[in-house]
Amino acid sequence: MQENGLASRPARSHNLPVPMLVCCNLTVRPRPGALPLVHGATARFAAGGLHALIGPSGCGKTTLLKGILGILPAEGEIFLRGRRIIERDSLLREVAFAPQFSIAHGKLTVGESLAFALKLYHGMAGPAREARISELLRLVGLGDRRGALVEKLSGGQLRRLGLALELTTDPACLLCDEVTSGLDPRSEDQILAVLRELVADQGKTVVCVIHNLAKLVQFDTVTVIYEGAAVFQGTLPAMLAHFDLDDALTLYDRLNEHPLAHWQAAWAKAWAAPAGEEAEEPPPPAARPRRTPPVAAQLFTLLARRWRLLWRDRGYLGLTLAITLGFPCLVVIFALNGLPQMKTLALDQSGLGPFAALSAREDFVRESLKTGTLVSGLIIFQVILLCLMGSNNGAREIAGERSLYEKERMSGLRPPAYALSKLAFATMLGVAQGVWMTIFVKGLCQFPGAWGEQMLVLGGTCAAMSVISLGISAQLTSADKASLLSIYLVGFQLPLSGVVLALPTAMVWLVRPFIVTYWGWIGYLKAMGEVPNPRLYDAVVQMGVDKGWWFWPTFGALAVLAAHFAVGAWLVFWGCKKKQWP
Repeated sequence: MQENGLASRPARSHNLPVPMLVCCNLTVRPRPGALPLVHGATARFAAGGLHALIGPSGCGKTTLLKGILGILPAEGEIFLRGRRIIERDSLLREVAFAPQFSIAHGKLTVGESLAFALKLYHGMAGPAREARISELLRLVGLGDRRGALVEKLSGGQLRRLGLALELTTDPACLLCDEVTSGLDPRSEDQILAVLRELVADQGKTVVCVIHNLAKLVQFDTVTVIYEGAAVFQGTLPAMLAHFDLDDALTLYDRLNEHPLAHWQAAWAKAWAAPAGEEAEEPPPPAARPRRTPPVAAQLFTLLARRWRLLWRDRGYLGLTLAITLGFPCLVVIFALNGLPQMKTLALDQSGLGPFAALSAREDFVRESLKTGTLVSGLIIFQVILLCLMGSNNGAREIAGERSLYEKERMSGLRPPAYALSKLAFATMLGVAQGVWMTIFVKGLCQFPGAWGEQMLVLGGTCAAMSVISLGISAQLTSADKASLLSIYLVGFQLPLSGVVLALPTAMVWLVRPFIVTYWGWIGYLKAMGEVPNPRLYDAVVQMGVDKGWWFWPTFGALAVLAAHFAVGAWLVFWGCKKKQWP
């Protein structure tokens, strides 16, 4: 190893210029402790070149790129411009990654996708942003598709949009993972023409995983990966000579003729062969500083994008409106038969009036218990429905776009900004749903109690469950699994609350602190008991509910809901901090 950190093999052996990017003895694993998928790979990619990365399916080409970028756990050394990379964040300031499939919101237009990306990564706005968007669209050939929704693009157009999104950060080096795979020959040639223009006109270094060996003539160098190791690097003519081939299309057949050790020995011998003196190559161009917008700026950009996506996604918007408006109607429907009894019991009567006469009757206790059961059930029904709304608000929010988030984080998105944007969105939606539930049901059923306190309780209940579900979503990479787990969590809320079915004392102490529905129920109920004539509250108490330690006042229930919210928020920040590529 030389003092500048580059691999000890001489750069002149196969006419390789001074490299922009180097990996030395790189071993990559799918997870810590697992068997390596790439082992001891060394490769160097010259500045300002178009480099092909080839090999049989499953040999480790994509894994090598992900190891270089830190997407997968890797051991070994990475060098950029001759400097050893210690922190991968410093590498990502200059190296971009274009995955096989474009990662963009389908409900945004092509122009909106680029506009939000430029705002997020550079804080760019106004005429400068418009000019940059036009330049990028011209470069990738999407000028006539600026107003088209991303979900309406063809496969080739999606790949070109993906390249444009990576170029918003103006990287010095671009790693492309099979961006031409599965395309028709014309679309494949268009993508390769874009990559060649990036090299020729902008001096970028491009490494491209490619399967079509007939296209190798368009590349400056070829890197061959076989069974997780690099077994050749050089020009196409040098590759044909090294493997004794007449046609590159027969390369994989030749590789299968010998084990990996044979090709590693042949490559080591080729590197050791003497070479003539060559003119010293100029060093790679100096890095240009890039400043990422602060957390607050990215937060507002993300919120603007999320609300636009909400209104653009008619399916999700329709579902959200349906449950927001429909669930309170369900509560009122179940309350219709008991409204006369509730109104009678809630009347302000004093002295020896009708209430005293009613109390003297034998059926008073029975009617009181019936009304108390109805009131308690309606309160818990509201809370359960709000928890279901919260599950819908948060369960798919992060897990459903985990690939997009990880890709945007590589480009400069700050995890705190992303986490805060999701928390703000889920909280605002949850609070709005809780407030509407209070207004609609309380207005029609005429439940007693302070409006403000009951809005806080139901809004806090929905917000807490939204954020808890959001925290679950942040821990997983599958939206379906996150949604299912959140639904299970809501399903266990009712029996474990102990409101409908009595729980053993030991289990009450074990589970009740974690049950959102209980604290929403008791908080709302306690607010009903703070009016001058709390007869509905008394009717519930006569059912024999526990009036001991767990019968907290409204502010106590709100404090517990706030603690649930805080735990969910911590899960969100923790999950967003972790790197979790699906």
